[in-house]
Amino acid sequence: MSKTSQQNTTTDANGVSVIHTPAHTSGLQQVPQLVPVSPGGGGKAVPPSKQGKKNSFVDRNSDEYRQRRERNNMAVKKSRLKSKQKAQDTLQRVNQLKEENERLEAKIKLLTKELSVLKDLFLEHAHNFADNVQPVATETTTTNPEGSAQ
Repeated sequence: MSKTSQQNTTTDANGVSVIHTPAHTSGLQQVPQLVPVSPGGGGKAVPPSKQGKKNSFVDRNSDEYRQRRERNNMAVKKSRLKSKQKAQDTLQRVNQLKEENERLEAKIKLLTKELSVLKDLFLEHAHNFADNVQPVATETTTTNPEGSAQ
């Protein structure tokens, strides 16, 4: 399995070298690599999707340009409104959670007081119950020291 890889290098109109390597036998697709032509790295490699847009002249008075700008402006407005709405929703949710937290804390205080009162009542009742109960006396047989039977 020691195949030597072959590379083909081409230069496009923007001065970018593209290195083409054969695809592996494992079925992977070939992905071109962008490399600057100048050895000193004088410029950034430009992806193919941006190559044609850099040099094209845009007529700002054309209908196509105006339509694109209008669509872009609408998209920006929509995005900003969506972001603002999301921030408002988050703030509203925070306020709801704060209110719920305050209600729950008040409930905890109330239940803690109720528990304390019930504990006191229980302890008082238990103490009174213990005072009212006579200890059970054990029967002991006493023998007459004289040994006489009656």
